[in-house]
Amino acid sequence: MSLSSYVPIIGVFALAAAFAIFSVAIAPLLGPRRFNKAKLAAYECGIEPSPEPVGGGRIPIKFYLTAMLFIVFDIEIIFLYPWAVSFDALGIFGFVEMLLFIGTVFIAYAYVWRRGGLDWD
Repeated sequence: MSLSSYVPIIGVFALAAAFAIFSVAIAPLLGPRRFNKAKLAAYECGIEPSPEPVGGGRIPIKFYLTAMLFIVFDIEIIFLYPWAVSFDALGIFGFVEMLLFIGTVFIAYAYVWRRGGLDWD
């Protein structure tokens, strides 16, 4: 395999990098400059910011639990893509295994839902 087969991939990466650098460089020049008190205030995902000590304050555990739940379910669902691509080659064994996997994900989802992990206070 020669290096010429990698030229399109390198070209796409170079184009993406050039676009990213161009966008970041040109935004301060062309973007609107209408600052007000609301735009300059700190925003913390729907929670009203409150005065905190110098070292930082405590963040509710709900943020971390929501992030971990998202990551767990997101990673589990990502396993569906390779299975879908090779569905024909796996046959009935792959189908049964995926049914077990989806069942396990559903049980975990139902447990989290029942325990109130998806409720936002």
